[in-house]
Amino acid sequence: MRESFIETATALLDEDPRVAVVLADISTAAFADVKSERLVNVGIREQLMVGVAGGLALAGLRPIVHTYAPFLVERAFEQVKLDFGHQGVTGVLVSVGASYDWTEGGYTHMSPRDVALLDTMPGWRVHVPGHADEVPGLLRAAVASDEQVYIRLSTRTNMAAHAPELHRVRGDGGPLVLAVGPALDNVLAATEGLDVTVAYTATPRPLDVAGLRDLVCTPELVVVEPYLAGTSAHLVTEALNDRPHRLLPLGVGREELRVYGTPADHDRLHGLDPAGLRASITGFLRG
Repeated sequence: MRESFIETATALLDEDPRVAVVLADISTAAFADVKSERLVNVGIREQLMVGVAGGLALAGLRPIVHTYAPFLVERAFEQVKLDFGHQGVTGVLVSVGASYDWTEGGYTHMSPRDVALLDTMPGWRVHVPGHADEVPGLLRAAVASDEQVYIRLSTRTNMAAHAPELHRVRGDGGPLVLAVGPALDNVLAATEGLDVTVAYTATPRPLDVAGLRDLVCTPELVVVEPYLAGTSAHLVTEALNDRPHRLLPLGVGREELRVYGTPADHDRLHGLDPAGLRASITGFLRG
């Protein structure tokens, strides 16, 4: 996904004079051949990176801001809040690392709370692509818009690309299992042979309320997100507040896992591998 992003961002620098790319030493080697005054590397200063991007937005440019998720959203949260939200300007934040892509880097490089943190501010559109081929369209649409957009890239991918909007992938009737981004393939494996409908979205914000309501045909609903468990629970509850329903939110647990391991280890320990998901989903449906 990162390579797809870099290729598309490089093309956008050539195509659109409004576009600027602001980095903080991450991915700089991949942009080494780009000769543009609108490619800015501020060094390992993530708060400055967001502040510079906010200034470029005030000057009429469309900044793309890129680094690891915990540095972009958590470390520089005050600058995102003030230099974009408070100033009334918009930009495109693009992260890598996701919840625990680089487990060897330790907890400093993990960010399961990024989407939940952005939820504390109004107006953010969030894309969580599940495949590299989904990235160019999402990035181009984000740059062409005038919205505040966060694109969460990952090394964890599904086998195939899908349309980013909420849609049915498998099944027709039965409880709905909604998978966000890279969670889809594990959800499909976990629900093989179960009488459920599996749906997918790469755009969890804003939540497609109408699409969700169309797909929910039983009181039971499972949402599987590749970040903090329960991040979308409040929105799903609001969307279905006039219907009896039971919700099982699955995702990364709140407990910190202090033995770094591998991403697959973290999937297993958080119950996000196919076996863990199946156990959680079947137990919920039996209840």
